[in-house]
Amino acid sequence: MLTQVVRKIFLTRSGNETACKQHNVASLNIPIRHFDFKFDKDELDSKFYFQTVLGSAYWQALSIFLTYGEDLVIETARFHRDLVIDPVLKQRVTSLIGQEAIHSKIHEEWNEILKDNRFPVTLYRFLADKVFDHIFLRFPQPMKLSLMAAIEHFTAVIAQHMMVNTDSSIMAMMDNPLTRTEDNKTMALWMWHMLEESEHKDIAYDVYQVLSGNYWLRVSGFVLALVTILGLVSLGGIMLPYLRSPRYLISRRYYNDVKDSLKLLVGRKYGVFGSNWHHVFDYLRRDFHPNDHDTTEYLEFYKKYLLDPEKGLLTPYFIKEFVPPLRTAAA
Repeated sequence: MLTQVVRKIFLTRSGNETACKQHNVASLNIPIRHFDFKFDKDELDSKFYFQTVLGSAYWQALSIFLTYGEDLVIETARFHRDLVIDPVLKQRVTSLIGQEAIHSKIHEEWNEILKDNRFPVTLYRFLADKVFDHIFLRFPQPMKLSLMAAIEHFTAVIAQHMMVNTDSSIMAMMDNPLTRTEDNKTMALWMWHMLEESEHKDIAYDVYQVLSGNYWLRVSGFVLALVTILGLVSLGGIMLPYLRSPRYLISRRYYNDVKDSLKLLVGRKYGVFGSNWHHVFDYLRRDFHPNDHDTTEYLEFYKKYLLDPEKGLLTPYFIKEFVPPLRTAAA
């Protein structure tokens, strides 16, 4: 009954007769890729992010919590895919669902490795269960759709930051013996994830614009995503080192690490978020669209860097890929 009511409301929007923007031909065929990283607890570098404890802890906390976010995106995308008429957009939603499902699966595998290395994965899963069960999963579908679009915006910002800096002084740090990591699997995991976040960065937003388009609802979803990704996940990252090793509470070396970590996360020059505030808040522009931030050239370079059949970083772990078929409305 509820599905029928929501369907009726959404289908009354003339915007669902055609896509809200012309699809970029190069972005139509978004593949669903399968990998097997064969993570090993003895190979884990707990300071993989430029050899910083707190910097790495943010990504470790994000990995634990994002599996719940991925599942929310999948559930929301599946619900709204049935309301989309445009066959191309419907196909792209299927690609989004497939990619996010693989993300969730493989991050869970990595989280188990974190758990084997005394990270508080069980505690964080318990907290995430409570937050999602009692808050996010109880939102009405239009709010979930807005939140999904906003979450995808934040991951697109992170992905663009990584791609833009792949051949810059930040990546040069990886060649420095003092900052590089030998944990290629973990680096491959995050780079693959960011590659695909950039590939599908506009899909959730396009669905939102077609089925709703309400500006203030979009802003509400943005605020929720902001509080979650920069608030709750950051808090989880801050607490994670102390929970894993209470000695950090009185370690002078650790507090020097905090300074370096903050530069990498919120620093104005190289910080993932600190150097991209304009991109983050550009989402509030009324005529915003994810493709206003063109990453086509970076994406092509990144694909070659990661997926080259002979020397790509992801090549040792790659299994297969496929593109969902394009189905007409009659099909």
